[in-house]
Amino acid sequence: MKSAIKEKAFEILFLLAALSSTAAVLLICVFLFANGVPAMAEIGWFDFLLGRNWSPQDVPASYGILPMILGSIYVTAGAVIIGVPIGILTAVYLARFCPPRLYRRLKPAVDLLAGIPSVIYGFFGLMVIVPLLRELLGGTGNSMLAASILLGMMILPTVIGISEAAIRAVPESYYEGALALGASHERAVFFAQLPAARSGIMAAVVLGVGRAIGETMAVIMVAGNQARMPDGILYGVRTLTANIVTEMGYAADLHREALIATGVVLFVFILLINLCFSILNRRGERA
Repeated sequence: MKSAIKEKAFEILFLLAALSSTAAVLLICVFLFANGVPAMAEIGWFDFLLGRNWSPQDVPASYGILPMILGSIYVTAGAVIIGVPIGILTAVYLARFCPPRLYRRLKPAVDLLAGIPSVIYGFFGLMVIVPLLRELLGGTGNSMLAASILLGMMILPTVIGISEAAIRAVPESYYEGALALGASHERAVFFAQLPAARSGIMAAVVLGVGRAIGETMAVIMVAGNQARMPDGILYGVRTLTANIVTEMGYAADLHREALIATGVVLFVFILLINLCFSILNRRGERA
């Protein structure tokens, strides 16, 4: 009797925890859409989403966020191009190639990357990456390339940790079966185990993209924070998150609502990315 009561109590507790998490997401959605959608309608959907000029102080004011949308896409894409291949290959090395003695040193170092505050990453980028790019490639150094390199470093612990766990979760029979068919160690890992860990690796990429597109402080410090159309990887850009943080402190009325609408666009953008990766993952599993 007591055991049944305990089980029921824990079941209710877990249900309440799940409902509270769902309620938090719903409240955030209601707040964003209730404040952002009317602002989009007042500004004009096409003027807001496709406008190239962001000038809240002008008369009349302009609230076009296309430069920030493109800035977020380009910086995130650059971070994925830099960080994801390095992260996956590092995960493969840690899971299947790294000697145990070296693993005990490398794994804590990778985990430590996840605990470094983003402002510290920003200082590193401002004092190391930006001057290096300025010296090697010219320009100011505060650029899309600097932000992409820095974000590529920041997503490494997420990609490495989840990818390694996914690779280790693959049954050892996949590896042994490949060896029995004559494959080498490397071919067994890359052509048997790695494809079997596809869903976990895709989850790592999704979380890495979410980390990159949602990062603010480090991007503000190295990307140049210029609300203009991106002209190239060596020029400054402003992302959606940077736009919100930079101006929210003094924004009021329609300006403030436009910044909240920018958050709506970012929210929808992340949802679409997750949906696309989910569809690709399902197609891969069916194939």
